[in-house]
Amino acid sequence: MNRRKARKGRPMEGERLELAVEGVAHGGHCVARHEGRVVFVRHTLPGERVVARITEGTSESKFLRADAVEVLDASPDRVPAPCPFSGPGMCGGCDWQHVALPAQRALKTQVVREQLQRIAKIDLHEVAPDFTVEELPGHPDGLRWRTRLELAVDDGVAGLREHRSHRLVEIDDCVVSDEGFTAALRDRFDSSVAGLDLVRPSVGDIVGIELPQPKGEKTPAVREIVDTAHGSAEFDVSARGFWQVHPAAASTFLDVVLDATDPQEGERAVDLYCGVGLFTRALADLVGPSGSVLGVEADAEAIEYARTNMGGARHVDLLASDVAKANLGTGADVVVLDPPRAGAGRDVVATIADLAPRVVTYVACDPAALARDLGYFAERGYQVDALRGFDAFPMTQHVECIAVLRPRGEANAS
Repeated sequence: MNRRKARKGRPMEGERLELAVEGVAHGGHCVARHEGRVVFVRHTLPGERVVARITEGTSESKFLRADAVEVLDASPDRVPAPCPFSGPGMCGGCDWQHVALPAQRALKTQVVREQLQRIAKIDLHEVAPDFTVEELPGHPDGLRWRTRLELAVDDGVAGLREHRSHRLVEIDDCVVSDEGFTAALRDRFDSSVAGLDLVRPSVGDIVGIELPQPKGEKTPAVREIVDTAHGSAEFDVSARGFWQVHPAAASTFLDVVLDATDPQEGERAVDLYCGVGLFTRALADLVGPSGSVLGVEADAEAIEYARTNMGGARHVDLLASDVAKANLGTGADVVVLDPPRAGAGRDVVATIADLAPRVVTYVACDPAALARDLGYFAERGYQVDALRGFDAFPMTQHVECIAVLRPRGEANAS
């Protein structure tokens, strides 16, 4: 019988400590120390002196979590949060609203550098000396970029959860989300509704989906347009399926991946975690009918959309399978992978390496998982040739990275 272990020591939640804040850490918080223990503090910045309220931990915990509730010495990068629902005990959706945008990107740059150094022993000053998290086109103020929003609904009221809590914070606007979502946030819902998904597609009106959906009801499709240096394309995707939430992300990432991978006519390409085929379709266009593309995706519904999005291309094979269990065949020239936040893992990396591609392009939404997988690639003879980071989620701790790997000895990092 599973039982939750009793916490040892005196509960410290609610206690206040005066702390000198040190560096930034992965996860949207900074590090401070109290009596030899690490304290992970949100709503602060490196170099600040704050009063922090403990939110998790006991007198015997290895570390504590806390919120900065009073700033005694402020960082010059501190700014007023644009959202009234941001702050200690409020909505947990954003981490850095109190930080100027250039400083947010600098913090994310530090996090990526630290994760790769600590986990994979990769020094980005050597591999990618100019690495910095880059701003995506559009939305220079960091607001109104989110085109998909998942809301919780309690007692007919829509909102977002407090950080590391199930408590609903009622909001009447989300300033990082499309302005068209505001009406739904101010609406009231039937007591049976537990959630609400909102989507602003490239084509057509906002789509709202109440959850749970009635039994047998199919989630509607939306259409997304991607305009890149390699051309324009339209993709159908489930309104609840995966698609990049920043309107410039899909086109930017596609250009970066294709430029880095440089698929040639007649080559074999493998696209892992392919979703509805964003990269698959472009790879197919470039390798041409004399080449071939294999796309693998665990979500069977996404694969069905991918089949439609391929437009009947006969040199594309789409496989609905867990990537770790899929038969990828023998040999590939290029591999693209865009795994979920947990990353690919050792077994998938080994399978990719066995294909002996000339180049692997890895799109990652978590720097820690990326660092771990880059370490696995290094064990199999692949090293980082280039790395770029993108601020696809302003005001939050999240960052998107694209790593290019080549067989050891063939990389030419610049």
